[in-house]
Amino acid sequence: MVDALPPLRDVVARYGLDAKRSLGQNFLFDLNLTARIARAAGPFDDTVIVEIGPGPGGLTRALLEQGARVIAVERDPRCLPALEEIAAHYPGRLTIVEGDALEIDIAALVRTHASVILDARESRANSDYNAAALDSRSDLRPAGNDNRVSARICANLPYNVATALLTRWIAAEPWPSVFDRYVLMFQREVALRIVATSKERADYGRLAVLCGWRTKARILFDVSPAAFTPPPKVTSSVIELTPNPRPLHCDPHALSRVTQAAFGQRRKMLRQSLKSLGVDAAALLAAAGIEGTKRAEEIDVAGFVALANALSAQ
Repeated sequence: MVDALPPLRDVVARYGLDAKRSLGQNFLFDLNLTARIARAAGPFDDTVIVEIGPGPGGLTRALLEQGARVIAVERDPRCLPALEEIAAHYPGRLTIVEGDALEIDIAALVRTHASVILDARESRANSDYNAAALDSRSDLRPAGNDNRVSARICANLPYNVATALLTRWIAAEPWPSVFDRYVLMFQREVALRIVATSKERADYGRLAVLCGWRTKARILFDVSPAAFTPPPKVTSSVIELTPNPRPLHCDPHALSRVTQAAFGQRRKMLRQSLKSLGVDAAALLAAAGIEGTKRAEEIDVAGFVALANALSAQ
């Protein structure tokens, strides 16, 4: 091993870490692949990296080896000893948090642990930062300013909660969040739904509207099933989402409602599908400037934002 830690397969065998389907686990042992994902999440200067579901720590090792400081959130207690071995090898650079990412305020977690980054920064560059600055959300939000600590999420997300986690992060208030980028692994079919526009109608849906509203999303590369243990039945994709600091004004809840109504009956015209909102669909469409004969897949993000704003105004 380049980092002098024992081979990951040996660690998994020693601790009996068979991947659990119930936790959506698929472990990555390919060093070239984990290094490639880590590079996609860099550079790491003055950046807190949050990794969700590290498992035995394949990607964690790659991130640390490339200079990252990592907060790893792991639900499976069986994996904690393997992660603790890595933490001992990289003193002060890996914080392990046991818990369910769906139940944790990740932004608050970053604020709590970001002193790790500042401590390292101060010793390296005599920064005039101080720990009190961590109480300000803006001090963690990227602003094109080298004097600020940024935060980023990089993860091979557990497939059974990946979409739920993403939608929660993207719909979070206030916006922009503390994260300057998200580098995440999804099943390819989900990745296509994330990056789709109204021009890719087969994949375009609620997820694409939400992500397209607040981020710029793109697929970086695909990952073969053979890279995982156990191998899933489908190809995966690593995607990058870059937050838009000034998205169109809209209430996330209203946007969720109109997209659910529209795509819940996507083959119907909007004048029919939007009736499920319990409002005058014709008046809603008129206020948004959208023809009632259109279908959900024909409406771009700006159109759905207009519908959400019209709904909020009623």
